[in-house]
Amino acid sequence: MALQWLVLSYVVAAEAAVAILVTLPTPKLLRDRLVSFVSLILQPALFIVPFAGFQLVDIYWKNEHRLMCKGDVCTASERDRYEKSIYKSQRNVVLCVAACFLYWSIYRICKYQKDLKSLEEVEKRYKSK
Repeated sequence: MALQWLVLSYVVAAEAAVAILVTLPTPKLLRDRLVSFVSLILQPALFIVPFAGFQLVDIYWKNEHRLMCKGDVCTASERDRYEKSIYKSQRNVVLCVAACFLYWSIYRICKYQKDLKSLEEVEKRYKSK
């Protein structure tokens, strides 16, 4: 199970780095090439959305079927283990949501940049007439 979360955390880190790279102010030629490269990567990287969704469903199922450790029947170590598992689940939910949100934001930024480029080309054509 830990391997899935490690992969998801690396993907979120990579998405964050790409989002930063795409939003940095760069020269027009470099920005256009970077956006076109990221746009090519976006379609194969779509696997992260159903993967994160499956992980969210898994977290929900485990939360519904988790043994409750409240009251006097639990020892201190069992209560600590229970609380630790709750915190890990919350962290993993944030990781899944961040993966989906970063993918969506990178997609929208690239789409916005492409639309801006096409509008600049249309403007250039009208000015040349």
